[in-house]
Amino acid sequence: MKFFKEFRKEEILILCYRIFLAFVFYQAARLLFWFFNKNLIKVESVSDYLSLAFHGIAFDLTAILYVNSLFILLSLIPVIINTKKGYQKVLIWLYFITNGITYAMNFGDFVYYKFSQARLTSAAFQVAKNETNILKVFTVSVAEHPFVIIWFVILMFLWIYLYKKFKISEQKPIKLVPYFVWSVVTLCISAVLIVGGIRGDFKHSTRPINLVDANKFVKNPLQGNIVLNSTFSFFRTLGSNNFKEVYFVDQQFIDENINPYKIYNREVQDKPNIVIFIVESFGREYSGAFNRDKSIKDYVSYTPFIDSLANESLIFPNTFANGRQSIHGMSSILAGIPSLTDAFTSSPYSNQKIQSIVSVCNDLGYDTSFYHGAPNGSMGFMGFGNILGFKHYFGKDEYHGDQDFDGMWAIWDEPFLQYFAKNVGKKQPFMATVFTASSHHPFKIPEKYNGKFKKGNIQMHEPMQYTDYAIRQYFETAKKQPWFKNTIFVFTGDHTNQVFYPEYEKAMNRFAVPLMFYSPDSEYQLKGINNELAQQIDIYPTLADLIGYNKKIRSWGRSLVSENKYVPIIVNSDGSSEQFIYGNYIYRFDGKEITGIYDKSDLGFEKNLADQIKTPETEKGKQVAKAWYQDYMSRVINRKLN
Repeated sequence: MKFFKEFRKEEILILCYRIFLAFVFYQAARLLFWFFNKNLIKVESVSDYLSLAFHGIAFDLTAILYVNSLFILLSLIPVIINTKKGYQKVLIWLYFITNGITYAMNFGDFVYYKFSQARLTSAAFQVAKNETNILKVFTVSVAEHPFVIIWFVILMFLWIYLYKKFKISEQKPIKLVPYFVWSVVTLCISAVLIVGGIRGDFKHSTRPINLVDANKFVKNPLQGNIVLNSTFSFFRTLGSNNFKEVYFVDQQFIDENINPYKIYNREVQDKPNIVIFIVESFGREYSGAFNRDKSIKDYVSYTPFIDSLANESLIFPNTFANGRQSIHGMSSILAGIPSLTDAFTSSPYSNQKIQSIVSVCNDLGYDTSFYHGAPNGSMGFMGFGNILGFKHYFGKDEYHGDQDFDGMWAIWDEPFLQYFAKNVGKKQPFMATVFTASSHHPFKIPEKYNGKFKKGNIQMHEPMQYTDYAIRQYFETAKKQPWFKNTIFVFTGDHTNQVFYPEYEKAMNRFAVPLMFYSPDSEYQLKGINNELAQQIDIYPTLADLIGYNKKIRSWGRSLVSENKYVPIIVNSDGSSEQFIYGNYIYRFDGKEITGIYDKSDLGFEKNLADQIKTPETEKGKQVAKAWYQDYMSRVINRKLN
């Protein structure tokens, strides 16, 4: 026993036990994460789940070592007093404070994965830093999802109980030389193991594992979120910068196939006004006008006014968002810049001169303005709006009516849209963008409308109807304004939100948003249904075309009303891989290689054809995806977005 006392066998074994407990509880969190999101992430059998959970151990290892490195160091460092009760109390507090906070990240994703479609990343800081109501949002979320908190409390109490089951007996080393020598050896071995564990590999030639690596072990890309854990995804993206120049093709291939610059030659005498509605969380699923040919059983629409307006508009029922968050929608819609694995708007490259529909309108003498009913600066809209060059910004500060504040995010949509309708048009032509706010968590409507709208099947359905009603009331006011007739209206969503119908649970349809162009002036011929693929980044070149901007524009999107038809390249990212729809196939790309090829009708990514198909079309598709990515990175990094 004296021999083992100097070699600290008991301390090392109990340390291993304590770290092992973390693995057990991370697996418990993984199972609960899947349980709360099983309608979004399909797992075919118990054996499939167990396979995903097994491969998740590598990602758990990295997360656990990130969190417990200091705990391990203090457990092993030879300070002689390690076994004393006071020292062990310090260790238990350190262990459960650090593990408790980071373990809770996984429980947050039980709920918010439904909205973000990705595990937690450090990008959440970019959203949170612009908000003053985070505590209130958290409180409401807890009240709405008590079982998440209950499970967290139960598991933490169990974790503490199991931790205390084995205690280190207090003992003082007699022979200090072997004590210190063995401790140093143990620390060195531990350091090597920790570095290798955090990297996910001991090979010097390989890079540390990251979010993309989770997709090596799945049948469907969405299952990668089961392999991952939120602690890993958060720490791995801290300080990350995936903006790196790459070289796959020559410039001629890019010019001929990506067409980063476009020119439209439409002649327009009387420049139309432009009103862009970016409707918060407006998934395509909610609107009947965009689901007429989807054959969804027992389908119900929650946007009666938008549906009626669609009958007088040009609509695109196969449109996709180019990002996952509100600020991504803003950059995609107004500037034609999608967000990939790392968001452009939170990158070091966002503060540069950017050609956009704002700069194009400014160039043509338009009065440009941005409206959002939240406190000024919320969501980062004001800062990015200044980069784009909006001449005016109107937020909650300018509204001067706190009685219409929803208590959480912004002025209710109905009064704010009335303010919007009456405040624009003092100078023409004008381009005004309004970002609505009410169709959003915590899914509330004004008390005076309780009972007016049907509850629907998910929380989003009622506030979506309220926003639709607010837009109806907006049009009643706008029709009376002198600028109304010579105005082009655009409607789309910033991103999707809660899903009810299985069709929209499919991975690619998690980006499905509506797109509609309307004008009371028939001269613009904005009427009909166009089933071609479209995306948010098409809005900017389409509007530039419609208002007769005949100069060269930088755009990865295309005008949807031009006779000059460019082949569409639909682009977005699930947070770990980029996704391209080109021709008849969908391509998934990890920044280096094409990892998946799917038939474009396979929106759920159920059958990866990458190892089964090699045709001239798919070979070119691979090159086009890489070429697009190369051009994007080059222009962003080298500040060539103007």
